[in-house]
Amino acid sequence: MVIELPVDLTPELVPLSWLLGSWEGYGMLGEGEDGDQHIFQRATFVDNGLPVVEYRAETWIADPDGTVVRPLSVESGFWQLDRELVDADGGPGLIPGDVVPALRNADAVEELRNEEGGFDLQVSINHPRGVSEQYYGVIKGPQVTLATDGVMRGKNSREYVSATRIFGLVNNDLLWRWDVSTGNDLKAHASAALRKVEPPKGKHQGGDNAPVDEPGDEEDPNA
Repeated sequence: MVIELPVDLTPELVPLSWLLGSWEGYGMLGEGEDGDQHIFQRATFVDNGLPVVEYRAETWIADPDGTVVRPLSVESGFWQLDRELVDADGGPGLIPGDVVPALRNADAVEELRNEEGGFDLQVSINHPRGVSEQYYGVIKGPQVTLATDGVMRGKNSREYVSATRIFGLVNNDLLWRWDVSTGNDLKAHASAALRKVEPPKGKHQGGDNAPVDEPGDEEDPNA
């Protein structure tokens, strides 16, 4: 896949640029074995003009033949390089930063490269039912590894201790896996293979609350 960079892309987002756009595809809950639940997901990674990527993923229950049955969940958040903030960044809240970004060019971004040859990353993801995750990890080329530094739960939320996620670009598909601990060891929670699609019209470039195309017409990578 040839990655085309927008001419006005904030330099700090270049390491994340391969994620930008809309992705759709199928996956499964658990280990993805026979009998595990099939899912369909649409994920969007949006450049909103700030030095962060806005993230949103909607997931539906699906039949083994690819037919979407009903909504399952939605999550949203922000992806950004993990670095020390400076006055030019602005914040907290609505305190404005400088018009010129804190990292003005590729050389400034390159100075953030870590000893492993990648970039430190922080990702915040919010879920329904009062759960928020704060991840730290590394993005190195078209690969991302994340682990929770903290999970905030509402007083009535279900037990949720920690999680890890991995993302990777393989044969132009975005593959991901999510492992979750609800008290003991991490266990396989879900995984999927998503294909890049033209962004449909709608909020967050995610369109309406149902897939644009008939999911049954797409190839199920778990079949």
